[in-house]
Amino acid sequence: MTTTISGWGNYPRQESQCTTPPNAALLRSTVIQEGSFIARGMGRSYGDSASANKVLGTTCCNHFIYFDEHTGKLTAESGITLREILTVIVPKGWFLPVTPGTSYVTLGGAIASDVHGKNHHIAGTFGQHVTALNLVLGTGEFLTASKHENADLFYATCGGMGLTGIIISATIQLIPIRSSFINQKTIKADCIEAACEAFIENNNTTYSVAWIDCLAKGRNLGRSVLMLGEHAKEGGLEIELKEPIAIPFNVPSALLNSMTMKTFNTIYWHKATDKPHNAVPLMPYFYPLDAIGNWNRIYGKAGFLQFQCVLPKSDGVANMRKLLTEVSNSGEGSFLAVLKQFGKANDNLLSFPTEGYTLALDFKLNASTIQTVKSLEAMVVSMGGRIYLTKDAVMQETTFKATYLNWEKFEAVREKYGAIGKFSSAQSKRLGLA
Repeated sequence: MTTTISGWGNYPRQESQCTTPPNAALLRSTVIQEGSFIARGMGRSYGDSASANKVLGTTCCNHFIYFDEHTGKLTAESGITLREILTVIVPKGWFLPVTPGTSYVTLGGAIASDVHGKNHHIAGTFGQHVTALNLVLGTGEFLTASKHENADLFYATCGGMGLTGIIISATIQLIPIRSSFINQKTIKADCIEAACEAFIENNNTTYSVAWIDCLAKGRNLGRSVLMLGEHAKEGGLEIELKEPIAIPFNVPSALLNSMTMKTFNTIYWHKATDKPHNAVPLMPYFYPLDAIGNWNRIYGKAGFLQFQCVLPKSDGVANMRKLLTEVSNSGEGSFLAVLKQFGKANDNLLSFPTEGYTLALDFKLNASTIQTVKSLEAMVVSMGGRIYLTKDAVMQETTFKATYLNWEKFEAVREKYGAIGKFSSAQSKRLGLA
């Protein structure tokens, strides 16, 4: 079936032939029969990493295979969502070792993006907690990959954006919890320097994230509200999954402008207060935007660009100020701006995080947006940082190859396992991958 698809940012859009096999066996046969294509789960990558002329859906492969309630080992098919996993594991006293900001992500997508969360400085990325992967290669062959078996394929697949093969199933190690509540501490920081200092002072806290006012200027540039968290020891293990409040149509573009964003940011900043302790359910703590269905429609019919970069710890605070100054002066900043700290990088060939600070911004798409993002891209390259592939829609090939230094090793692994010419996306072609 041919249809128009896009990532979560609703940009870019393209016509695509979409096939969704009902089970893993038929998925394998489809791989053998089809030409070049890319796997697609929930479509929550923001840009074009899950878009192509041909797309293979994985959401029908969404079954639990094995869950050991005593050890926390979980094996499931790749099309199952993190939300579906949470409904089973939380009441049994287990939680995901790493989780992104939405639960509407497939297991395979989390691995392909090597997603990170609020605890990267403690736990690293999702891929670091995967113990084994089962893939269909470009030849149609089934293969298991882990850190000890076909390790080169494993390190290329975790963070490999679906370009090494189709993940059929995976085994992950969960973490034990005693409650479905998070003890949250809130700290207000009146500038970017104070925010980064608060991250450093609370480096031993398991979870940390900050909302950041990217439109503030002068001494208030980068003022933030930090939300720290630890798993509570009391409160029960019930998990409440509410149906999201749906946004039924694209919001008129004129309603979202620099004035409305500045007003929202000012109200949010002044409403926030320092709180040493506040017990909150884990779902709204980790996935606040999941309460709003189709929240991407807030940005209007044209869509939006998400820009997420990481800046190295060395000179990271000074460089973050420079970056935020550029954003503030552009007037195109977002009220969904997020700042986090990262720990050390891992061994996955295309994994995004490296030690430092990461900033994620949403830009409503208009005539000047792409140029603004390209200006930020150039600054990030000059600062020794990089841009997150899962959020990217416009990065240039030269930027990718200058900042993801293992890309040639990645291509060598793809060639070894028959992926070149079989698995490709609009993004991979834009970035110069075969």
